[in-house]
Amino acid sequence: MSATITIHPIQPSDKSEWRRLWTAYLEFYESSVTDEVYESTFERLCSADHPDQCGFMALQGDQHIGLVHYIYHAHNWRVEPVCYLQDLYADPSVRGTGVGRKLIEAVYAQADADGRPSVYWLTQDFNTEARKLYDRIATLTPFIKYSR
Repeated sequence: MSATITIHPIQPSDKSEWRRLWTAYLEFYESSVTDEVYESTFERLCSADHPDQCGFMALQGDQHIGLVHYIYHAHNWRVEPVCYLQDLYADPSVRGTGVGRKLIEAVYAQADADGRPSVYWLTQDFNTEARKLYDRIATLTPFIKYSR
């Protein structure tokens, strides 16, 4: 029987495992960032000076198996800020075990506790396996993203 999945806020001691998982996430999307971005992002995720940029790590036993990053921001159509779930990643060896759901539910619970009940995210259309989960726990919107 496998160990229970636990979720905790990202903390300084997670740095090397966080970087390993976030690198794998970026590679899945055929992307990369500089060392400066790794450092600044991790610093913000762990800093009380950046309360609107947050994240959780998922562990199974003592193994880091997933991460999620989320950002609170103002929204012109609401009084309260909203929550953007920016990055979600589960190690391929544990996909289908509930880790993605647990990470999303941790964001939902924290956003609710912080008075930010609207949570949204984007994914690539080819992310078929993840979209099966998303279709069960959220509502697909008709919006199309543009970027400069």
